[in-house]
Amino acid sequence: MPRKGAQKPMVTRLSITKVRVNFGAVVKRVHLNKEYIIIEKDGIPIAGLMDIDEFEDYLEQQDVAVRTTIEESDAEYRAGKSRPASELLSELAIEKPKKVQPKR
Repeated sequence: MPRKGAQKPMVTRLSITKVRVNFGAVVKRVHLNKEYIIIEKDGIPIAGLMDIDEFEDYLEQQDVAVRTTIEESDAEYRAGKSRPASELLSELAIEKPKKVQPKR
């Protein structure tokens, strides 16, 4: 899922000790501010934290079938084979069925 706005994602480097001591606050920053945290041990990057939505998107894109579908859809869109969402929604609109009175 693309990030909202045109800002670059914020990447912060923290020591593993600082993360351990402030774990709840660090996770909150990652989730609410969509920050990336690089966790370091002795100044060497060992792990990273990202919001779960982005992580799930990352995992989906590792699936070849999903990646192929995304590439095909992107090619169709660039070729002009798209239409406004309002047009699709009007096609999908279904009249609410009228309530039928039960027979006595």
